[in-house]
Amino acid sequence: MTATDNSAPASAGRGWSSELRRRAPLLAGVGFVVLLACLPLLNISIPGILPTPTYQPGAMALMSLAMVFAALALSYNMLLGTSGMLSFGHALYFGAGAYGLGIALEHLGVPLWPGVLIALLGGLVIALITGSVAMRVNGIPFAMVTLAFAQAGSVLVRRNASVTGGEEGLSLNTEGVPDALVGVINTRNLYWACLVMVVVVYLVALWVDRSRLGHLASATRENELRVRVLGLKPNRARLTLFVIAGLCAGLAGMAYMLLQSGTVPRAVSADLTITVLVMVVLGGVGYRWGAVLGGVVYTILDQRLTVLAGSDAIDALPSVLRIPLSEPLFILGTLFILMVLFAPGGIAGTVHAWIDRRRHRNARDEGLRELDADASANDEPVEVRA
Repeated sequence: MTATDNSAPASAGRGWSSELRRRAPLLAGVGFVVLLACLPLLNISIPGILPTPTYQPGAMALMSLAMVFAALALSYNMLLGTSGMLSFGHALYFGAGAYGLGIALEHLGVPLWPGVLIALLGGLVIALITGSVAMRVNGIPFAMVTLAFAQAGSVLVRRNASVTGGEEGLSLNTEGVPDALVGVINTRNLYWACLVMVVVVYLVALWVDRSRLGHLASATRENELRVRVLGLKPNRARLTLFVIAGLCAGLAGMAYMLLQSGTVPRAVSADLTITVLVMVVLGGVGYRWGAVLGGVVYTILDQRLTVLAGSDAIDALPSVLRIPLSEPLFILGTLFILMVLFAPGGIAGTVHAWIDRRRHRNARDEGLRELDADASANDEPVEVRA
């Protein structure tokens, strides 16, 4: 009777602990989003990372830009991490969102939300057409086809100055934009809008990874022939995922358009896609939070290293040091090489590998302790009574 009474609370405790561990990522994510939402209301200074305290426009603008590229990296991770598609033209859909919203506001004269819907519809059509063509090949040929589409989009943007602004870029027409999203004084509202956007993209990525679509895309990445033998249609799943990733990139592009009050041709260039690829590899391919972290880290490093490159401390160095350190891309490239050499799984992959090693070590130690306890119990002397 005593053993039964003791086992019930222990079983309930283990169940509660297991449920808490299962829900820990969700609780941590919600708490982190709440903390980010409160940052513009707090006076927090992080020297060397943020240019100003968190409640001032400088810090909020940098954090907003980091969230835009975090969402873009997250959308690219759907392609590379979930389905294994290496694309060199993903920036085309980011630019489609930015330019689509700008053209709708400037030339169609519609308000913001109809402009957002028009830009999303245009991005959907572009992703569907380009994806349908690119899906006819796999591997490196697929990457080359997406690169060709990105180059074509870049040429169209640069050559149609009357519509896109050409080399000068396209400025945001603020007549159709609510006053709460215009001007430096409303940077806080833009920050919150970017936060909502990155949360939406993350939830879409989470749904994709846990849905039948994501499982089919992952299985196709591992063994496409086996998927076909089972009677499934991997190309349809990959195309659907390609379009969803393109729409998420378009959302990031629209947030970029509002945040920067305009856009430039680089938004559709293959150069931006390479930058996003670096973000995903830096954070960890296949990890959602890794893609977000990679986008944030790369953006902050890029911005702060640019400030450092023009500082008096760098100017005072000998030329052999001053020349390379005055180029932010040189420093970023060096950091990327070191990351690939010493942490090929990226930040998230390295963290998960360390957690797995620690978990296996704890399980092994617990097993050894149980064996020692069993051995000790078997060696106990037996009392014999007459």
